[in-house]
Amino acid sequence: MTPKVTLKQRRAEPFFGRHPWVYAGAIDKIEGDPADGAEVEVVSAAGNFVARGLFNSQSKIHVRLYSWEPGVELNKDFFRARIERAAQLRRDTLKLDGPAAGYRVVFSEADFLSGMVVDRYADWLAVQFTALGLGQRRHVIGEVLREVLNPKGIYLRTEKGIGRLEGVELHDELLWGEPPPPDLTIEENGLRFLVNLAEGQKTGYYLDQRDNRAAVARLCAGKRVLDAFCYSGGFGLYAAKAGAAEVLGLDASEPALELARRNAVNNNLPQTTFQKGDVFGTLDDLAKSGRKFDVVVLDPPKFARNRAALPDAIKGYRRLHTLAMKLLDRDGILVSCCCTGLITMIDLEELLAQVAVDAKRDTQILERRGPSPDHPVAVTCRESGYLKCIISRVG
Repeated sequence: MTPKVTLKQRRAEPFFGRHPWVYAGAIDKIEGDPADGAEVEVVSAAGNFVARGLFNSQSKIHVRLYSWEPGVELNKDFFRARIERAAQLRRDTLKLDGPAAGYRVVFSEADFLSGMVVDRYADWLAVQFTALGLGQRRHVIGEVLREVLNPKGIYLRTEKGIGRLEGVELHDELLWGEPPPPDLTIEENGLRFLVNLAEGQKTGYYLDQRDNRAAVARLCAGKRVLDAFCYSGGFGLYAAKAGAAEVLGLDASEPALELARRNAVNNNLPQTTFQKGDVFGTLDDLAKSGRKFDVVVLDPPKFARNRAALPDAIKGYRRLHTLAMKLLDRDGILVSCCCTGLITMIDLEELLAQVAVDAKRDTQILERRGPSPDHPVAVTCRESGYLKCIISRVG
């Protein structure tokens, strides 16, 4: 018999509404002594079926919900149906598939598979589990991915700190098939990018910024461009291909910059320079030296993983924008990216407004953007809409 999790009085509404995260504080009692990772049925205080999910006593999210249909087991057939639906969106609707394509196949809550990300890089898949229950089922899920997507290999990537938060004991390794080649390359809007599945940041590349890179590139012809936190060169190389006169990329990671330099050579973009160093300190040095740019891109990593870290994160974004204002020439373009989910688009706009006032620079928002559509947002879990991108003109 499937263990049962009963919710407290008046706490069931979000889960009837298909939000997938049941925190410990919403639970009244647990029957059946489920092991961590076990299937459970969640019911309301009145005993009505709500959903079926996977239990984890080690996580603040005690149950992740996956099915709202009574009697549906979370077995191989269930995962096949979910993964096929996600793949169909990218292949048939978004038309992202191709022999050298890079795109997100499964995006966790947004594809109704909370705690799992799958990215495709040409013939290889990178898989990341941030939920214990799915991590325990990685071999079954791997079988489904092979059958549905027919890759040459599947590489498992882990997220820093997730073991402590979820009790997931996983390590970066080849899950199945051939190891990815050292020169694994994808094509994106006419540019070629090397991807390091084994050691690169996230799953190897920032696929979520694909459309934002293209939007910014349209504004860069003949311009001096600064790409801060450039990783493997994304925004800067797009700008150079669009005709930028000069591109400077900054990052603290030498392996990332080596990829960026190789990408510049492979795409024949000699007007690019990549510099290693603390980005905050380098921006400060550039401002003090009087350097000016026509376009400044700020695409930092996540600054806060929980609410306790939010005040410091806001200070970090504020300092970045203050430095960017000093570096931008008259009527320059500022690209403000934020992947900290706890900071909303409104928060980012307010911060930008405050910095602009302090700098005495008239600033106009030209575009508000999110991630590329292979990173959809589930309307029942809008926390999946984490990425913000604001393109502004600074007078």
